[in-house]
Amino acid sequence: MSRKFPINPAHPERVCWGCDLFCAAKDMRCGNGSDRTMHPVELFGEGWQDWGVPVGASTDGPQASVEAGLGSCTGLPAART
Repeated sequence: MSRKFPINPAHPERVCWGCDLFCAAKDMRCGNGSDRTMHPVELFGEGWQDWGVPVGASTDGPQASVEAGLGSCTGLPAART
């Protein structure tokens, strides 16, 4: 069972938030890299949990269509076969 994720911790800079271990920033046991994972409140500010589409909201509205697989990072069209 995973631990409950805190919404607004007192000192988020003291903890690595990359996994359920919640290791101290100076003692990362999980091997989640060389730098700690920041808490969303550090990245997006207070109220970060209210971002996005509400649970149960309809996504049937108008959407921009994206044609995946064509083009490249150079901006040139990809060859079609």
